[in-house]
Amino acid sequence: MARDLVEADALIGAVAARGVVLCVGHTERYNPAVAAALPLVRDPGFAEVHRLGTFPERSLDIDVVFDLMIHDIDVLLAAIPGEVVGIEAVGVPVLTDRVDIANARLRFASGCIANLTASRISRDRVRKARFFQRDAYLSIDYASQEVERWTLGRGDGARPAIEGGKLDVVRDEPLRVELVDSLPPCATAGDRA
Repeated sequence: MARDLVEADALIGAVAARGVVLCVGHTERYNPAVAAALPLVRDPGFAEVHRLGTFPERSLDIDVVFDLMIHDIDVLLAAIPGEVVGIEAVGVPVLTDRVDIANARLRFASGCIANLTASRISRDRVRKARFFQRDAYLSIDYASQEVERWTLGRGDGARPAIEGGKLDVVRDEPLRVELVDSLPPCATAGDRA
């Protein structure tokens, strides 16, 4: 949001003078699928995220990391315990003079490795995150707002079997949910509609 402390202080001053709310637009945190899955993510050992899109007509003045991958980094930081202790990354300009496809491998203090790919030059649109942990595999589809959870069941002395499936997710527009959440506490329910 700001390049330095001086710019950040100026933003804070402008917000205070106008009596408005200032917040970072990490809208995926408000995606109902993410909200349903995050409480189930417990100390994953590996995470994989793909955010691929077709070539846009907007945001070509910034790298794909700031346009697309930033949302997945935010979700990973919310889901995975511990600090990031290592980063390996590559980005390549393909159709513009900015990075159009990027891959990052994050190593967390917890031992988890997260592999992220963001592209704005794909033929297909993919918005998925997958978490692999000792007791479960979770898959989040941001676009369809679906979550799948799979575990290994051991019932009645029978052979272990993979159990699970789609979780109940009440679909909603993430931006609407974020805007409602960012309203001042004194706003009435009618103001939030």
